[in-house]
Amino acid sequence: MLTKAFIPYQGYYCSPFARWQGSFANEHSILLGSQTARNWLGAKKISPEIFDYLILGATVGQPHLFYGGPWASALMGAENIPGMLISQACSTATTVIFQAAMGVETGLYQNVFTLMTDRCSNGPHTIWPNPQGPGGQVISENWVMDQFNNDPWAKNPMIQTAENVARQAGITREECDSLALRRAEQYADSLAFDRKFQKRYMFPVTINLSRKKTIQVETDEGIMPTTREGLERLKPVLPEGAHTFGSQTHPADGNCGLIVTTKERAAQLSSDPSKDARVISYGFSRAQKGFMAMAVVPAARMALERAGISMDEVTVIKTHNPFAANDIYLARQMKIDVNQFNNFGSSLVFGHPQAPTAGRLIIEGVEELVDKGGGYLLFTGCAAGDTGAALVVRIG
Repeated sequence: MLTKAFIPYQGYYCSPFARWQGSFANEHSILLGSQTARNWLGAKKISPEIFDYLILGATVGQPHLFYGGPWASALMGAENIPGMLISQACSTATTVIFQAAMGVETGLYQNVFTLMTDRCSNGPHTIWPNPQGPGGQVISENWVMDQFNNDPWAKNPMIQTAENVARQAGITREECDSLALRRAEQYADSLAFDRKFQKRYMFPVTINLSRKKTIQVETDEGIMPTTREGLERLKPVLPEGAHTFGSQTHPADGNCGLIVTTKERAAQLSSDPSKDARVISYGFSRAQKGFMAMAVVPAARMALERAGISMDEVTVIKTHNPFAANDIYLARQMKIDVNQFNNFGSSLVFGHPQAPTAGRLIIEGVEELVDKGGGYLLFTGCAAGDTGAALVVRIG
């Protein structure tokens, strides 16, 4: 259990998530994320010079990724600090935040900025030499689509892992459709009263179209209207499968940032120190080969055990749910109501830019926790390679 690492209340932001091949499709994710973080710090009147370390989370290659951490810190305005890169598929933000918290806990760092940014659109194509290939043919890989479609260990696409869990657990197409509709309704709650909830953490992104013309992206792109009748008309992605394109997530682009620091500095940076969130514990797991959706459960149990609490003591639950089966399986195993968590949004609805996905969900969870007067937040989610990661934070 950690005791010294805090996230200042509203010491974080998340960009809107742009649909695949949408407004962010041609933007270098590190440049865009760093500039957005710099703009946010300026709006908050926080000097980048207060930070002694930056941890960058990114999973999709971009030019100069080799220099990612220190380059991002310099672009953000913190020119004199080093930084590291963490890439752990869909668990990236969870691990980035926990590594920052561990550094603060041990006294290695005092004030860490965590920046998570990715662009699934226009993913890079990597080519390696293959001297032994016929005619010297190269080995090539699409960084995004090839990862979705082929786990080199389990030998299956990600959708197959969800269907494997659904089949073994007896999760039906009807249950997946019902959950997709419920998650859409929960996301709609974040748009109520002129997006009052979202505006507490969402920060607009400026895109330069030319030297003289810019646009601001202020809201999520790619949110699909969802009705029960519309879901029922969709065909399964895989023959006889439980999931359609309405009950799985979609690739997206975006970024987010969080400050992780000491209790004293958090109070100085916070908009309300009584609402600062302490990072408590972390959990990780690996499910059996080809059953990625199961990994959310052991990761959550480890995080809860290390926090010294039970599920009954958790106030808010957020999950990365690329497939409806993830949440249904978690709810059954943990004996909770599948309709009562992931309030105000989830990746099933607003998309999955990979590195920042869990970061946004944790930010939303903190804001919901504030509305409920404090308590424990549990985040858990799966990641490539049948793995999972979880985080517990506390307010109060």
